[in-house]
Amino acid sequence: MTSGGAGAGGTAPARRRGRPPRTEAADGPGARERILAAARAEFAARGYEKTSVRGIAKAADVDPALVHHYHGTKEQVFAAAVEMSFAPALNAPEAVLEGGLDGVGERLTRFVFGVWENPVTREPLLAIVRSALTNDVAAAVFRKLVARQLLRRIAGELAVPDADLRAELAAAQLVGTALLRYVIKLEPLASADPEQIVARVAPVVQQHLTGP
Repeated sequence: MTSGGAGAGGTAPARRRGRPPRTEAADGPGARERILAAARAEFAARGYEKTSVRGIAKAADVDPALVHHYHGTKEQVFAAAVEMSFAPALNAPEAVLEGGLDGVGERLTRFVFGVWENPVTREPLLAIVRSALTNDVAAAVFRKLVARQLLRRIAGELAVPDADLRAELAAAQLVGTALLRYVIKLEPLASADPEQIVARVAPVVQQHLTGP
């Protein structure tokens, strides 16, 4: 007499490849989001090198196979966590290009520093940037995301031969200033009024984007 839980011939049903069964994975509503939130927290607390897929899975209360199923390798999980953290900044092109290229430098500068000045968005940004500063793989992921999601979309609006270079120089100005102010905390830049920073940096960004 065969068990009622077995299939025909007494054999258990085959698992779907690449994904653990639901009872092991705790796969339910919001599992993907829980994994990303746990990944961001793990990378923030431990850095890229000391974070593992197993540790992320434990923090999210899922099977490690589910992390791979949704996000792939550790590098891909990090990329997803970066994109999650940078989502507000990556929306910049739509916001700053609505008024055309006239004044785009000030709008972009104000948008970027507004994201950094907001405590809600600043903390996850700081965590991800610190990982990118201490690990080559994390830095490569960070550069690729910024180039693909932010720079190319802005460069696409510049009707000049060296649009990509112009966008990269503008981003270097903004990212470099943000690193010195919020990560390294170099004085007097770290304590300067945000409006003063925007007033000084925006013309340089505008020059990079649209100057001769």
